[in-house]
Amino acid sequence: MEKRWKTLALALALSMLAVIFVSCAQEAPEVTGGEAAGTAGLAGAPEDEYYLITYATGMEYWYPVYAGFKEAGNHLGVKTFYAGSAEQDAAAEVQVFDETLAKNPKGIFLSPITAEAFKEPIDRAVAQGVAVVTFASDSPNSARQGYISSDNESAGQTAARAIGDELGGAGKVMVMRNPGQTNHDIRCNTFIKTIEAEYPGVEIVADEISNQDPDAAYTAVMTVAQRHPDLSAVFSPEVNSGIGSARAAKELGGAIKCICVGVNAEVLDMIKADEFWMALNPDQGVQGYMGMLMTFMIAEPDLFNPMNSKKAEGTNPTYIPFVDNGLNRITKENADSYYVDQYATSLGYEDIADMLSPGDPSAA
Repeated sequence: MEKRWKTLALALALSMLAVIFVSCAQEAPEVTGGEAAGTAGLAGAPEDEYYLITYATGMEYWYPVYAGFKEAGNHLGVKTFYAGSAEQDAAAEVQVFDETLAKNPKGIFLSPITAEAFKEPIDRAVAQGVAVVTFASDSPNSARQGYISSDNESAGQTAARAIGDELGGAGKVMVMRNPGQTNHDIRCNTFIKTIEAEYPGVEIVADEISNQDPDAAYTAVMTVAQRHPDLSAVFSPEVNSGIGSARAAKELGGAIKCICVGVNAEVLDMIKADEFWMALNPDQGVQGYMGMLMTFMIAEPDLFNPMNSKKAEGTNPTYIPFVDNGLNRITKENADSYYVDQYATSLGYEDIADMLSPGDPSAA
């Protein structure tokens, strides 16, 4: 309960900051006294650069996150960039991180593919004076100064309870795996623990490695269904395995309920066609927008006085251990709200590529 209150308090504080800088953008009154010691309004310098770094940069999930990050950067008057490795590979992502760090940016908003691979790079960045906030997945033992996500344990629990309730507390379920990716491991492990603890009548009959390969997921479901013709549901911690599972479920008659975390256009189309039961999706735009605000707050330690002893002790006074950006259940009824191409045009961009372009308010 205490953790939830802290999370709510942090979210409220960040929301209040959003209101503050919108008000400041509309009117910049003269500041006097103690206020004059700081910056007038909530704004960065036009040369300040903030980077969103991830892996598998072609994955749709990241696009609305960057859109929110970029929009907040525009409001703050700073430059923003979308970066990362095309590969789903820790070494490749670390290389991009190091190349970005060499540019000495003001802040980095990072989704680390594994916690371990990024401990040393993050520690190095923070020691260099670069603000680092993680999102979607975390490196909790590093010196990172903030973390925002939908909470991967919550995603696993929500999926388990949705399936358990839908099955009426009895049935056979299988799980897809992408071992080694921290956030996916947490989702799968929590899903299994929740089923075992809360739904004793639901049996986990298979725990398969699909490695985000739709074909591997398809084959795994077909194989398990031969051993268990009464297979009831499949949980995938990400989109690609969910797609492969749903293809197999359709071929097997459509009775198997597939649920995954994340969406793309193909999953949405399948949901609308009753070929995919449900997807869970973090509130990506909120994740990016609030993430930019968090990174900015940490990069500007003189922005406000949080009444703690950290500055006197020689450390950054702002530390935000966790903010929950929310999790949405996507079904046939609301699927139309989650197409990324439509989201891009609704924001005034020509297309997704335009949405992912660098943000530079000074050039507007």
